[in-house]
Amino acid sequence: MTDLTDAQLDRYARHIILPHIGGAGQAKLLAAHAVVVGAGGIGCPALQYLAAAGVGRLTIIDDDQVSLSNLQRQVLFGEGDIGTPKVQAAKTALTKINADIRVTALQERLTADNGAAMLTGADLILDGTDNFAARLAVNDLCHRLQIPLVSAAIGQFQGQVGTFYGWRDDAPCYRCFVGDAFDAEDCDTCAENGVLGAMVGMMGSFAAMEAVRVLTGFGDDQTRKLHIFDGLKPAMRTITLHKDAACSTCSAVTIAK
Repeated sequence: MTDLTDAQLDRYARHIILPHIGGAGQAKLLAAHAVVVGAGGIGCPALQYLAAAGVGRLTIIDDDQVSLSNLQRQVLFGEGDIGTPKVQAAKTALTKINADIRVTALQERLTADNGAAMLTGADLILDGTDNFAARLAVNDLCHRLQIPLVSAAIGQFQGQVGTFYGWRDDAPCYRCFVGDAFDAEDCDTCAENGVLGAMVGMMGSFAAMEAVRVLTGFGDDQTRKLHIFDGLKPAMRTITLHKDAACSTCSAVTIAK
């Protein structure tokens, strides 16, 4: 275990005294590399908590710029950031939160073609993108590179979070859950249907907690579980996901080809 400095012992004391994390768990966080795809409503709170938790290396991937309409829910940004690339504004904010960490900002749109170079070597991927094409591209790359994927999504008053290890024989991937989904021209968007700002905060924070779970190993295994929160009730339920024998990403037939 990497020795923690006196300053780190003080900063992360509330983690260190947790029986399921401790000094060894905190050292794992400090040695970890997490990639967050999407610096939007989910990515912003997730990045804040991962930075505060002391995840030693964070990579942010997003090709968008901060706009006024983002500020209702994307809490890393302020009015002075409007027009700035999200990854740069996020990097500036995160380095103010924690000087212990290294932040890499990639102002690019992740695709199946360029994604491997950006994700290779990471210990975990947290996906906060807002469309099926991006989520499935991230999923397929995580499967190929055998990197745990924490995927979070929101819509209006609902949100969901799951952790995927699709390369394992007993574990589904994200595509097992949604199938060969696509983004229809009439697909719902936040701009058209709205989204509760606090909802994305909840799901982003939840995703950060699941990322910390993966990196440190605390608590119950979340393989095959999808957590769905309904903010109107409010209530949360958990469903069990199964590997799809016909999945075009992780089925035995697909892998054998």
